[in-house]
Amino acid sequence: MQVPVQFEFQGNQTFDSYFAGNNAEIIGHLKALADDSPEQQIFIWGEAGSGKSHLLQACCQQAKTLGKNPFYLALPAQNPPPPEMLEGLEDMDPVCLDDLQHLAGNPPWQQALFNFYNRHRQNNHRLLLAADCPPKYLQFELPDLKTRMSWGLSLKIRPLGDDQLIEALAHKAHYLGFDIPPPVGKFLLTHYVRDLPALWLLLEKIDRATLVAQHKLTIPFLKKILAGEL
Repeated sequence: MQVPVQFEFQGNQTFDSYFAGNNAEIIGHLKALADDSPEQQIFIWGEAGSGKSHLLQACCQQAKTLGKNPFYLALPAQNPPPPEMLEGLEDMDPVCLDDLQHLAGNPPWQQALFNFYNRHRQNNHRLLLAADCPPKYLQFELPDLKTRMSWGLSLKIRPLGDDQLIEALAHKAHYLGFDIPPPVGKFLLTHYVRDLPALWLLLEKIDRATLVAQHKLTIPFLKKILAGEL
């Protein structure tokens, strides 16, 4: 049996730091999966930047606090690890596999995942999967694997509207330890990219700038940060 590689927990990616918006039901299902939910498998999907990776990491961290032995793997678009790394993962619970769409065109990985799937399920362990599309649209060469992906719940992460984006910014900022007044949040969404991962990185930069300057976040202060003056 191969010993699975270790993965790095992203300590800031918890259920508490995720702005639920219209996705509270999904979070409820994932919290149950991290515990002893009768649901053995959940597949979540949504557009890039919708927070899939965050939710998978949060599920792992919740499971860890409950004394379980979770595992997370994000499959890269190029140069994935050897599929033999799946050997031994059937003893981990839950196993969270991210970016499954990147397995398209990789039959050896698909076959290895299919074999792992059967071993893991026989152990009655839980599986959390994520991709940018529903299981039936995954471009897999192994039809039986797509069938397996369709077992259990398949849940779409709903995108945030403009008002919810401002709420999400405020939620994330509060989690980091500072406040974003609504006018500042609206200004930020109007004058900066709407890509959520980029926005979260910017919030961390804002947090450092406000802390160093001991200055509340205002629109003039934000302009200086965006201009690279701070």
